[in-house]
Amino acid sequence: MGKTKYKKDVEEFLKKSPVVNFSSIDRIVKSKKNVKGYTKQLIRNLVKQDKMKPIVKGYYTSFDDPSLAVLCFDGYLGLQNALSHHEIWEQETIPIIVTPKKARQGIRKILGFNVQIRRISPKYFFGFEYMKDGDFYLPFSNVEKTFIDMIYFNQKIDKEVLKNFKKRINKKKLKNYLEKYPEKMKKRVLKQVE
Repeated sequence: MGKTKYKKDVEEFLKKSPVVNFSSIDRIVKSKKNVKGYTKQLIRNLVKQDKMKPIVKGYYTSFDDPSLAVLCFDGYLGLQNALSHHEIWEQETIPIIVTPKKARQGIRKILGFNVQIRRISPKYFFGFEYMKDGDFYLPFSNVEKTFIDMIYFNQKIDKEVLKNFKKRINKKKLKNYLEKYPEKMKKRVLKQVE
């Protein structure tokens, strides 16, 4: 009876939380009774039964949304991904996670989908907010930070996208954000919106 009880508790936890990690599952098991080594076995069984899926090492979900990986990297969804979310351009894109963590950059498969990881200096890690995306609230860079990041990461901004940005950018907020960047970067950004 005891072990199925843990399983039920973990399954309930999975329904309530978009992403869980090993230690949060371990706490549920240990709070019930100290069962050494049982957490790993329980996770293996739940993954085998398709009740949860590994996202990245030590993190799991019961959902099929690759954007949830952003919660494992302590980052935000940005660049072209944020452009789509803010409806600045029409195109669909893969999740693009911008993180200050030391993570391997590039495209990786998460939950069977391509996800791109980009690293940013911790001093430029700001300008995002939690916004509804499907069933979840996820961190997305706001319009101003998305614009700065597009230039920071040398992404192409076509005329239509630039026109949409200009309509939506709060110049005061943009200039405030740019205070954190070197002069050269400030000029590059402001030249685009003048």
